[in-house]
Amino acid sequence: MSRRRWGTTLWLLLAACGALTLQALADSQARIVRLSDVQGAVQIDRNAGQGYENAFLNTPITQGMKLQAKEDGRAEIEFEDGSTVRITPHTVIEFTQLSLQDSGGYVSTVVVQEGTAYVNYSGKKADQFVVSFGREALSLTQSAHLRVQVNDTDATLAVFKGEVQVAGPAGNVAVGKKQAMTFDFADNDKYTLAKNLEEDPFDAWDKQQEQYHQQYTANSSYSSPYAYGASDLSYYGNFSNVPGYGMMWQPYFSGMGWDPFMNGAWMWYPGYGYTWVSAYPWGWMPYRYGNWMFVPGGGWFWQPGNSWAGWNTLPRVMNPPQRFAAPQPPPNPGQNVVVNRGPVASPVHASPRTMVIRNDSAGLGIPRGAVRNLGQVSRRLQHEGATAATIDTTPAVHSAPSTATPRAVAPPTRMGTPAVHSKPHAAPRSTSPH
Repeated sequence: MSRRRWGTTLWLLLAACGALTLQALADSQARIVRLSDVQGAVQIDRNAGQGYENAFLNTPITQGMKLQAKEDGRAEIEFEDGSTVRITPHTVIEFTQLSLQDSGGYVSTVVVQEGTAYVNYSGKKADQFVVSFGREALSLTQSAHLRVQVNDTDATLAVFKGEVQVAGPAGNVAVGKKQAMTFDFADNDKYTLAKNLEEDPFDAWDKQQEQYHQQYTANSSYSSPYAYGASDLSYYGNFSNVPGYGMMWQPYFSGMGWDPFMNGAWMWYPGYGYTWVSAYPWGWMPYRYGNWMFVPGGGWFWQPGNSWAGWNTLPRVMNPPQRFAAPQPPPNPGQNVVVNRGPVASPVHASPRTMVIRNDSAGLGIPRGAVRNLGQVSRRLQHEGATAATIDTTPAVHSAPSTATPRAVAPPTRMGTPAVHSKPHAAPRSTSPH
């Protein structure tokens, strides 16, 4: 057997073994949601007795985990239906319930222990979404967008959209759009209702992130049963019908020297084995479902396939090129192993308004929504045969176009090693890869 064929066979065997190892959890009604954005210092407690560790993009979140944002930290969690929870500095939240009903509906309970959290709930039928703080509980049954602020002595609920029902020691009450309610913890949670909203400094950030999801989810040309990760796929790459292969997705700025496993990490899940966690900002759905396919002359594409029943821990590789070394889990259990198979350079800020992007970065290091028309930039680089370009980094999702003329910046003389994630943990749910 050739070395190439043996490598592919070994990869498929490892994927099958990983699926069998995780079958017990897959048969349960546990769920996994995505840590979809991380800015600054954010930590996670995996409920494994090890306390808080650094949290990283694309870390799977499961029931019982806690997340905290430190002084400069912000984070976003995406649920399967596209609902989101965002946290700001000095905020701690806990996912006390992430399960699946027999009917197929999702059951989610998020506890805001301290700080400020934004919740944007999509309001899918048959789902249950509860937000708790202090002794209060919000049962969301329809689409809603809200902010919860928890202090030592009181808490404030502000509703931007929809209507929510609040249950607590002082009774049950409905809070409508553009209303705010403050609860006094020292006085049996008695509340006062205000018919106006005081603006918070992070409201603009929350609005910007929500506009990003709405804009790029709407622009998506491909549909799936899951909404998490869809906006990132739309922003960082595009789907196309590849002759002989069908509908496939490819990230922008992915040159022929790039492969999908250049940057990421092998993560050990106690009791369940290894899974691959991607460092790329779009790196959720393409590593959890379907397979990666190498197309001669075109490079690597993600092929979603028709089945979304599985949750891959080891992504499948199809038709790899010669001398391609498929990534393999570490031989010994209990490790978290960073993979940097460069040389690959993430984009470099040349100034506060400009960014240098390499054609083999595949989006690594580009903040979501920061560059207007990323696909056009990628095509220009390919057409000009250039390795770098200067890009205006004004967020495209809600700002007016900049009138400034970007200055020319020389390509970097050497490629740096991008930061990748070294210590996230989770207990993934998986069925056989497909």
